[in-house]
Amino acid sequence: MVRNYKKTLTACYLGFITQAIAANFAPLLFLRFHTEYHIPLGEIALVSTVFYLTQLVVDLLCSYFADSIGYRRCVVASELCAAAGLIGLAFFPDLLPNPLTGIIVSVMIYAVGSGLIEVLCSPIVEACPFEHKEATMSLLHSFYCWGSVGVVLLSTIFFSVFDIRNWKWIACVWALIPLYNIYNFATCPIERLSEDSNGMKMSGLFRIPVFWIAAILMVCAGASELSMAQWASAYTESALGLTKAMGDLAGPCMFAVTMGISRVIFGKYGHRLDLMKFMIGSGFLCLLCYISASISDNPVLGLIGCIMCGFSVGIMWPGTISICSERLPNGGTAMFGLLAMAGDLGGAFGPGLVGNITQYTGDDLKKGMLAACIFPLVLLFSLFLLKNLRRDKTKAVI
Repeated sequence: MVRNYKKTLTACYLGFITQAIAANFAPLLFLRFHTEYHIPLGEIALVSTVFYLTQLVVDLLCSYFADSIGYRRCVVASELCAAAGLIGLAFFPDLLPNPLTGIIVSVMIYAVGSGLIEVLCSPIVEACPFEHKEATMSLLHSFYCWGSVGVVLLSTIFFSVFDIRNWKWIACVWALIPLYNIYNFATCPIERLSEDSNGMKMSGLFRIPVFWIAAILMVCAGASELSMAQWASAYTESALGLTKAMGDLAGPCMFAVTMGISRVIFGKYGHRLDLMKFMIGSGFLCLLCYISASISDNPVLGLIGCIMCGFSVGIMWPGTISICSERLPNGGTAMFGLLAMAGDLGGAFGPGLVGNITQYTGDDLKKGMLAACIFPLVLLFSLFLLKNLRRDKTKAVI
């Protein structure tokens, strides 16, 4: 019997789209939460913090328990949690005595689903017998970008046509995607990345130099991506004087588009390209984008830097996973979970650094962007270390 791994790939594509919905939908409603439920903006900021902290915890737990529970059960549960959280977002704020509590509970539920998707989809695809694994992994991760674009664009259109007061309807509509994907994951072929006896444990991974460098790469990749992505809307509004809707489309939306283009390019032509050179070139471009956004007096150049930063960070996350999968073939679920946790750690820390530096410099967002240059700098240094380790495979693996 021929196993249809294309169905597995489709399920994982929709999984990453689900993750994009979970990460990007609620932030579009922050001001609505403020006006509808009279929640202070400072408390609403907890929503993003809770989302990423929950993902961090799930990443860690998944590293321990996913192999014993089984990939299929875990990934089906991920879609169920994502759907339940999105539907809960439409109802819990009105059902619970405190609307903020209802929002936070909903976010925690779909963050569990998002965290499981983040950890499991990559090893599920890695275990499938596809050619050109690096390119396949890059294309897989591009669906997070297209999902982000779709969430921002379609939600903005919905709010314009039907009014933002009807946001609960589209929250339920978005939940249909993970609900449908439950069937895909329940019926598609899923292979194990490694046998339980051969999969490396955390203690073994911590003794390998290449893993530590990859973890630092993931931290910097997450920080470089989300420091710009989460501040892109504010940057475009302050630099170009655009409205909120136009700022979201010119900033976060275009950032996601260029990030997706980067991943699609490597997904299509990756077998002809050197992954390490592509990542180093992207690292230099990322540094240039941050410099452009932070010190340029020309708002158009600043906007170009903001948008092109998406292209520069596109390969970092899937590229690091591909390098680790190639160098540590027995890394198992623990490796994917720890790498995802490192990326989320960067995603939680990076935007906070930009925000704090901005606040301490008199709300000068450019100073915050300048401080974020540390992330692509460390990323480049880590890439050069990793490149040197490639020359000595014995040193990298033992």
